[in-house]
Amino acid sequence: MTPTATVHRVAPKGRGAHRSIASAVRAARDGDEIRIAPGEYVEQLLVDRTVHLLPEDGPEHAVRLLAASPGRPVLEVAAPGVRVEGITLTGQDPGLPAVLVGAGDLELDACEISGGRVEAGGDSSLALTDCRVSGAGLAAVHVNTTGSARLTRVVVEDVQGTGVVIGSGADAEATELTVRRVTGSGVRVRGDARAVLRDCRISGPGRSGLLVEDEAALTALDCRVEETAGEGIRVLGSSPRPEDRESTDGGVLLARCDVLRTGTDGVAVSGTGDVTLRNCRLRDGSGPGVSADGESRVELVDCQVDRAHGSGLVARGSARLTAGGTSVTGSRANGLLAGDRSEVRMAAGDVTACSFSAVHACDDSRVTLTSCRIGSTAEHGIRATDRAGLTVEGGRITDCGLSGVQIDSAAEARMRGLSVVRGRAGITTESTGTVVLEECDVTDAERAGISCGTGTTPVLRDCRISGTGTAGLVIGERATPSVEGCTVRDAAGSGLVVGPGAEPRVRSVTVARTGKNSLFVGEKARGTFEDCVFAGAGRDGAAFPALHVSAGGAPVLRGCLVRDTEEDVALEKGARPVFDDCLSRDVKNPSLPTGADQSLAAAGSPGGDPQSTARETEAPSEDTIEDLLAELDGLAGLDRVKQDVSSLVKLMRMVRRREEMGLAPPPLSRHLVFTGNPGTGKTTVARLYGRILAAVGLLERGHLVEADRSALVGEYVGHTGPKTSRVFQQARGGVLFIDEAYSLTQYAGSNDFGQEAIATLLKLMEDHRDDVVVIVAGYLKEMETFVRSNPGLASRFNRTLLFEDYGSAELVSIVEHQAAQHQYELGPEAREVLTARFDAMPRERGFGNGRTARQLFQAMTERQAYRVAELSDVSESDVMTLRPEDVPQTP
Repeated sequence: MTPTATVHRVAPKGRGAHRSIASAVRAARDGDEIRIAPGEYVEQLLVDRTVHLLPEDGPEHAVRLLAASPGRPVLEVAAPGVRVEGITLTGQDPGLPAVLVGAGDLELDACEISGGRVEAGGDSSLALTDCRVSGAGLAAVHVNTTGSARLTRVVVEDVQGTGVVIGSGADAEATELTVRRVTGSGVRVRGDARAVLRDCRISGPGRSGLLVEDEAALTALDCRVEETAGEGIRVLGSSPRPEDRESTDGGVLLARCDVLRTGTDGVAVSGTGDVTLRNCRLRDGSGPGVSADGESRVELVDCQVDRAHGSGLVARGSARLTAGGTSVTGSRANGLLAGDRSEVRMAAGDVTACSFSAVHACDDSRVTLTSCRIGSTAEHGIRATDRAGLTVEGGRITDCGLSGVQIDSAAEARMRGLSVVRGRAGITTESTGTVVLEECDVTDAERAGISCGTGTTPVLRDCRISGTGTAGLVIGERATPSVEGCTVRDAAGSGLVVGPGAEPRVRSVTVARTGKNSLFVGEKARGTFEDCVFAGAGRDGAAFPALHVSAGGAPVLRGCLVRDTEEDVALEKGARPVFDDCLSRDVKNPSLPTGADQSLAAAGSPGGDPQSTARETEAPSEDTIEDLLAELDGLAGLDRVKQDVSSLVKLMRMVRRREEMGLAPPPLSRHLVFTGNPGTGKTTVARLYGRILAAVGLLERGHLVEADRSALVGEYVGHTGPKTSRVFQQARGGVLFIDEAYSLTQYAGSNDFGQEAIATLLKLMEDHRDDVVVIVAGYLKEMETFVRSNPGLASRFNRTLLFEDYGSAELVSIVEHQAAQHQYELGPEAREVLTARFDAMPRERGFGNGRTARQLFQAMTERQAYRVAELSDVSESDVMTLRPEDVPQTP
């Protein structure tokens, strides 16, 4: 109050006091102060001069001003510099203003306003400090002015509409604003307004937390939006923003904001909206984390998008979305989804733990990823489809449920320096568009490292593939890729597989240490292979030639080297390869010529079937039932299995007798399921079972053919049926033993051929029911699931033999048997220590049983050798005897 100002008192009674506030205002001059005694005043107050209204010596809100009529505000201001402090203002119509500033300026300090909104219009200004606005309709605070508005520590609640509306050309600031329990949006900024929000909190709005429309601009700093029924932040359109500025000169800037548990999108931008998010956190939204549509622009810098129920980041329309240093984690859909004609650029970002593909580009979108980390997704790491364009520079993809990268339809992709680790498959390209892979690494994929689909023409340069579970590089049917400077190492299957009719151009490629062939060329495939090295085919002792050419295959190999393998070339009948200046080195059974141009004749070439990993064991001749049962009984442990097999022998003998009498055999299935941990003698008993059936006369030879998934399942379309048939034919007259048979059904998806192997096997078992006995083996629970997975399996495999873990005494007897075979002796003390060692071993899933015993025996011989080497005088007893100190006490 200025020194010349006058104080006017308002009280219901008393000398020298005005009986109404309106009377005091009429008597006041600019700059005067009006002090109001506690009580309720029913008035329609128009303040048209610069005055200060406040309670007289009473607590705040002891003065209540109530509207005199429902159609008018309780307080109307039409003068500059008006200040109201500590008074409760109550309107009669929630849908109308309780406080209206039509002209001038109003400052409300520590006031409570209810029963209507606070509204400023024209060119007026409005300031609220430490106020509470509640019980309004349509809006609680409506700033529709070309002047300024300041809201500090204001609480807006219980509103049937929007919390705060800032429109027209207002210049508004809100600090520590709280908006809760409103049925509309929390804060709405529209028109040409400029708004800055600092340390504000919006919770539980019925629509969006923040809504920005038209050409409005918004800066939100250190704010929190949560529990919204609609979007956390919705931007429908805004003017272009200046680069890198925390201001309200244009666009929308969100810095250090939290957007949590939204009803739909965390941040949704459409129209011409222009939004920047810096160091923001968006979490647990029911829709996408951030979505950009229309012609909008969205930039994220160092943000976190966690556990979105939709996709983490979404771009559609012609939107442009960029993200730097941003992480997307736990999305229920894609981590990043780009569609329509949108353009997305992401650098140094993390996209992990998504339910769908981490990055999905479709329609005509364009996606550029630079040095991003993608991992732990249920589907693909990156998928590009339709006509999308994908550019990848550097980065790492790990642990994907399907392919690390999947490119299909007519999508185009250029990837350089990308690393793909683990996951179902590495990089799969099935697109008719341009696909270029340069300096990419694929490591430890469960299946193929890089696959080129049917009819595709990708380009691969200087790529590296290692440790794949099946083939390294697969070239699909009729594909014509260009492959240069690549390496394939340590593939469990073949290194380079060329599908039927394919015609690749391969140059300076190295294929090393493969489980099967270095190069497998399918039927009628062609192509050129120049300056390639094929080394170490058929590792781990498996007999696979380095190069296998199927019937009708006519590849041309120039200047190639085959080395470090049992056999260099195997050709099927009708194969017509050309070898020009190719060499073999360190090959035990070489066929390749040296020097001049020459073709190998297909007929009579060595090598057999290079794609079958089945191993055949011939049954000894002249077995008797008594000898075989005695051999079975001599095995360590397996009491239950021995009893089951003896019962089966009795049944088989009865079957044979009925057949000899011309009677129909009983409906008895000879096929078996063996369940149990590794090393419990399943293969040994299967071999004996075949010999027993041969001795009874129910099988012709009784030999055993061992196979697994890799022996039955092919690596491309049309490969599985023939592979399964070849293995089955090999087992004719004997036993086909399929270890870990459940692996035929554990892989899902259109590219898995395990089900085809099962279907082929079931048909062959039906067609040749008397020629082959099939035994499937593996862990108990997995085998139960496997048999139940197909009615045909359940009807044929209805008898299960359980191979229980060996006890300690049985394991000791296995060690003793091994010792006797290798001319060692196990002393009594060593036997006691060994028994204690086995007693201490946990019998968990995967326990090695007999294998563990054999490994322990080997370790004992090594320790004994080290011990004896230290002795100066060595006797024969020292060399032969295994002592307690030779038993290792740790695994």
